[in-house]
Amino acid sequence: MSLTKDQIERGRKLGSATLHEAAGRIGALPAAIKPVVPTWTLAGPAFTVHVPAIDNLWIHRALYKAAPGDILVVYVSGGYEAGYWGEILNEAAMARKLGGLVIDGGVRDAAQLATADFPVFSRGIAIRGTGKDRGAIAWNGQPVRIGEVTVAAGDLIVGDVDGVVAIPSASVADVLDASDKRVADETEKIRRIRAGERTIDLYGFGEG
Repeated sequence: MSLTKDQIERGRKLGSATLHEAAGRIGALPAAIKPVVPTWTLAGPAFTVHVPAIDNLWIHRALYKAAPGDILVVYVSGGYEAGYWGEILNEAAMARKLGGLVIDGGVRDAAQLATADFPVFSRGIAIRGTGKDRGAIAWNGQPVRIGEVTVAAGDLIVGDVDGVVAIPSASVADVLDASDKRVADETEKIRRIRAGERTIDLYGFGEG
């Protein structure tokens, strides 16, 4: 099931934490994955990439298989301490009009990435280079498991300063509706708190 532009933009506005909670607290990628620039956000369908540790050949290949607007979601087989992505790949991704990058490894050329109009979410900055093993086991477009979350191609990926969430494509419509209800409920609770009510009363927590 393909995501609509409206679903993608609704997801971006709702944010990662709200979507995660409304979905039943699923889909949260590891907390270490954060935007290189805190103000960056991303939203779009996942294009999944599995690479061997310390090797980025299949990321290059993914650039030319992913569609405009797709979010590259890259699993690095536990090889976190390398810079799989830098200025060259960033320029290529922008030329392809992709929607962003989520990688559970490192990136480099951080100063250049920070001035570009392309959101990059990673575990951190790492200068170690990567190889190009043509015979390695790797793939594009198949499910990858990052942390406790299995991400499939086409899932809704939303990232912001709080983190990154992956919502299964078949659940997106229901999760967006549940998220809207959650926002309305929290807005009302905030109004009541500002009027003097206590959180322990609002949530029925009691005095303890």
